[in-house]
Amino acid sequence: MTNLNVKYLGLDLKNPIIAGSCGLTNSIENLKAIEDAGAGAVVLKSIFEEEIYIEFAHEFSRLGPMDNNLEFLDYYDYQIKKDNLKRYLSLIKEAKNALSIPVIASINCVTTQEWGFFAKKAEDAGADAIELNMFILPTNLSQTCQDNESIYFDIVSRISSKVKIPLSMKISPYFSNLGGVIRDLSFSEIKGLVLFNKFYSPDVDINLMKIISSDVLSRKYDYKLTLRWIGMMANRVNSDISASTGIHDWQTVVKMLLVGATTVQVVSALYQDGFSVLTDMIRNVEKWMESNGYTSLDDFRGKLSMDNSTNLAEFERVQFMRNFGDYK
Repeated sequence: MTNLNVKYLGLDLKNPIIAGSCGLTNSIENLKAIEDAGAGAVVLKSIFEEEIYIEFAHEFSRLGPMDNNLEFLDYYDYQIKKDNLKRYLSLIKEAKNALSIPVIASINCVTTQEWGFFAKKAEDAGADAIELNMFILPTNLSQTCQDNESIYFDIVSRISSKVKIPLSMKISPYFSNLGGVIRDLSFSEIKGLVLFNKFYSPDVDINLMKIISSDVLSRKYDYKLTLRWIGMMANRVNSDISASTGIHDWQTVVKMLLVGATTVQVVSALYQDGFSVLTDMIRNVEKWMESNGYTSLDDFRGKLSMDNSTNLAEFERVQFMRNFGDYK
């Protein structure tokens, strides 16, 4: 009899497969269907700091010049924020009432301004944990790598001082010292790291002569970077690690667990294959465990991590060498 139970962020999950933050996790109907399909936990759609400011900008342009009524603008700005936050807090409350699996709120933040206050509101609404979805685009040429990295730690410090529920952080691979940042974040107040973010990517339409978006969904083979870094960092950090981007089938779930992931997050596969992909993943991971004589995840998690390897080059090599030389 196989046991897929796992602890993630101190929470008890019936299995390691989490429905990641996306547009599909923004309604109670979908959340119920995701739970019925077998997900171990769900991360609600992120509330974006940018959304609030964009909405304000739209309303500001609609109202016209208000230069002489700054007090009204202050109030209007506050009211827009309050309405956005109120809707999100309602989603948390409804999800907690409707689901039995852990509900993780998600905050996409780029500053430390007011999110400590909102995180406390999310906790009060019933969120079991909060995932901080972060990427500070290093476009300010006057800032150093250390300046950019310090923003992450400042946000963690600000929010962790306001809440008692566990925090995780979803990060990108775009750091000059990625291994060091992952290690240092794991020894901060957060309990888990999600590797890695899937970002909006610009492309060019050469016929329309305009910038367009591309690659909204991840592809089946996009998991390789995540696998490498989880494999290198597993058992060397002081937090749980959740794998994200490119988790499209049960085989990739097993691969991530073998290199040391605590959990995996599925998003693009939900859009492409429906919620039943979760059921298929769980069923086949169980079959694979049974066929290999494993009764729990701890029997094989991290078995192929760099920490358990006698050949560090398996993870650290960056050139193809003979493998590419022999390729035809």
